[in-house]
Amino acid sequence: MVRVAIRFSKMLKKKGFIFLIFIILVGLVPLLDLFNSGLPLTHDGKDHVARIANFYQSLVEGNIIPRWGANLNWGFGHPVMMFLYPFSSYAASLFHFLGFTLIDSLKIVFGVSFVVSGIGMYLWVNKLFGNYSGVLAAVLYMFAPYRFVNLYVRGAIGEHVSFTFIPFILFFITRIFFNKKKSLRSILPDLICVSVFTAFLILSHNALSILFLVFAAFYTLVLFYSIREVRKLIFIFISVIYGFLLSAFFWLPAYIEGKYTLRDIVTGGFEYADRFVISPVEFIMPSWSYGITGQLSVQIGILHISLIIISLFVVFKLSKKEKLTKSLFILTFAFFLLSLFMMLKQSDFIWSSISTIQKFQFPWRFLSLTVLTSAFLGAFCFAVIKKENKKIVGIAIVLLLTAFFYASYWRANDYLLKSDGFFKSVYHGTTDTGESSPIWSIRFMEKEASGPIEVISGSALIQEKYRSTTSHVYTVDVQQRARIKENTLYFPGWNIYVNDKKLDVNSEIEFQDPQNRGVMTFWLDPGKYNVRVEFEETRLRTVSAAASILSLISLALLTIYMVVVKKTNEKNNS
Repeated sequence: MVRVAIRFSKMLKKKGFIFLIFIILVGLVPLLDLFNSGLPLTHDGKDHVARIANFYQSLVEGNIIPRWGANLNWGFGHPVMMFLYPFSSYAASLFHFLGFTLIDSLKIVFGVSFVVSGIGMYLWVNKLFGNYSGVLAAVLYMFAPYRFVNLYVRGAIGEHVSFTFIPFILFFITRIFFNKKKSLRSILPDLICVSVFTAFLILSHNALSILFLVFAAFYTLVLFYSIREVRKLIFIFISVIYGFLLSAFFWLPAYIEGKYTLRDIVTGGFEYADRFVISPVEFIMPSWSYGITGQLSVQIGILHISLIIISLFVVFKLSKKEKLTKSLFILTFAFFLLSLFMMLKQSDFIWSSISTIQKFQFPWRFLSLTVLTSAFLGAFCFAVIKKENKKIVGIAIVLLLTAFFYASYWRANDYLLKSDGFFKSVYHGTTDTGESSPIWSIRFMEKEASGPIEVISGSALIQEKYRSTTSHVYTVDVQQRARIKENTLYFPGWNIYVNDKKLDVNSEIEFQDPQNRGVMTFWLDPGKYNVRVEFEETRLRTVSAAASILSLISLALLTIYMVVVKKTNEKNNS
């Protein structure tokens, strides 16, 4: 029995399962506050739950791609779901479907993505430097102070989830270049994974996907420069393009139809200028606050800084044969310094010159890149340690110091106790800062309408026959020519059908009336009518969704082909 246990232990260690289990257990420690009742009280947490409630409602009504929040914005509806990262909403909707409350579903997404991000970091760094460096990188990645800012201060589910996918992308890119086989078939599974995780990253957060993919691009070029396999570089490029196609149903309409929104209120102009980190000292100072910009912590972490300083000495001890390792260190350290610089006011000339960067909204958002690069740099500390015992002691010391320096950040400030009914009813907010509101509307509605539809002039009797997120059906009996107001914000895709005849948006539907800004009004002559108000896919959304579906089908067929070929080869070999 003892021998069996020893062999089993060796098998687990060989396959890395022990390290993965260790990372999972360690990763659960700072999540204990999520097991308490209620939602941690954060800047955005409540709004995320409301958005998920509307997302889920649309899903169960048969809308595979929910784009309209029917109960948001005081019940006037809102297109916010078209523009803000749907991955976390899909994930939370799955857990809600399985029976969890909306709040618990969101907390599960927070918790699972936190732990899985550590696993991804371990896999990536382990592929480069071995198990113990992988464990060190995973701990540093999960326990960076900014991760807890997103978790317990801001409640930024999109940014939090995006940390999950970039390590996996880098891991599979590394596997592709390190694969010594020349055939495409041997790297095809990794190429598919690059596509899928790229899509997940794009769907997890708009801005951070750009930031992380820029780093991934330079990382890929460094590997290519060392290994010099053009075919693999081309295949990786194609895989990333596939990732963009898989997620096209979201980002393409969000990018192009964003011109119909007030997005420049928050993400344009010079809004970023008031959010720079005042002094580099703030990167070092171990401060903590549950406040807003200017109050929340922007520290890198004392432990992270210490390990980066040590890694600067370690990298010089690497042998001449380890050129790739040195190159990766230089690349990562350069991005680390760049991320710090982009948060300081001295970088204003870059922010003011490049409008795309202004979409990041907060310069301190570059802390996300700091977290990734600092965890990778810290892992270099084990690069020259040969003895396993010393590495184990090193990890033990890191864990103790992590608890000593960061344990006070692993807690919620307070909790919000609300039932699902609260979030599924009319919500008094848009769940964003107004940047997704239509340009012909006001930034926020201020009160609920007297009803879903009303007569604002003339005389008519209206009876509601059916209502869902994207379809409102009425019977209207007009006694005197009447102007009807549908209390739903207009956005491209909303159409009105009167006795199955589509009204012309430009001439028969008014949505820019100063007295009824943003909502749809139309005239009806005396008579009886069946009126349908439908939110339909525009041509752009249809094409985007088709691109995603075709890409998904092609990858699925490719995966099936690989499985069939593998089984055929195994059968022939046997």
